[in-house]
Amino acid sequence: MYSQGLIGADGATQEDEAFLDRFQARIDAEEKIEPNDEMPAGYRRTLIRMIGQHAHSEIVGMLPEGNWITRAPTLKRKAALLAKVQDEGGHGLYLYCAAETLGASRDQMTEELLTGKAKYSSIFNYPTLTWADIGAIGWLVDGAAIMNQIPLCRSSFGPYARAMIRVCKEESFHQRQGYEIMLALANGSDAQKAMAQDALNRWWWPSLMMFGPHDADSTHGDQSMKWKIKRFTNDELRQKFVDATVPQAEFLGLTVPDPDLKWNEERGSYDIGPIDWDEFWRVVGGGGIMNTERIAARTKAWEDGAWVREAALAHARKRAERQQASRQAAE
Repeated sequence: MYSQGLIGADGATQEDEAFLDRFQARIDAEEKIEPNDEMPAGYRRTLIRMIGQHAHSEIVGMLPEGNWITRAPTLKRKAALLAKVQDEGGHGLYLYCAAETLGASRDQMTEELLTGKAKYSSIFNYPTLTWADIGAIGWLVDGAAIMNQIPLCRSSFGPYARAMIRVCKEESFHQRQGYEIMLALANGSDAQKAMAQDALNRWWWPSLMMFGPHDADSTHGDQSMKWKIKRFTNDELRQKFVDATVPQAEFLGLTVPDPDLKWNEERGSYDIGPIDWDEFWRVVGGGGIMNTERIAARTKAWEDGAWVREAALAHARKRAERQQASRQAAE
């Protein structure tokens, strides 16, 4: 989902050159790599890390919006937000399943999340202070996610690419839902428009950080591009997002909180001011406003759900035993 999934990735591989050349030839021919195909160890590790981070982000991403379901201003808004949060849970499920085809277990991935070894998108470590934040998340955060995700529909790894097709369709509704909330607020009272502007002020820069570090500082971006796990660099995707989103803000009558923002006639795109990468790395490293609370919530959910997982496994074992006994009796 997010280029941040490559932070700390290890694309190193020890296979012989002939094997790597054969694999790269398949990638260059746009063949899809399937779970049972031979693949470099570095390719497998990169995918597990990236898909796992994407899955964690979908699940943790339910938390900032979930506590607004009961506080949404109308029944229609409550139902729409509830459906969106449910979609995010489904996205996490698809992605965990895709990572499992590579040999990663759900228990392993969850343990890495809860211990801090695995990360999720830094954007979800910011609080949702007002109803306008729900609109800003849909418009900006889901908009940035779509910009990242659409190219992933052509990822070289088959299960990931196929999962992303449905995810992108649903995320497009989420983005429209968020923008519609912002439009209603921007066209409402002065206090409502001020609330929308405040949300834009707080979510704009974290949304740009979702694309990950600048290309010059992205250690494993080149390898993931060569393997066609990614199709565009971090900076290319960030620029696409800015160019698409600034006109939307202007239509809303809101001001993008960047005094250095200006149209570059020569490039045919917008120039932006410097991103506060110190803040980015602080949040990624666990120092965000909501880091502790987010992990605590996931830890509680995992522990409280232990009995359900145990019951499901016990039921599966009993069913398998009954089926085996039935087959033996038939013989």
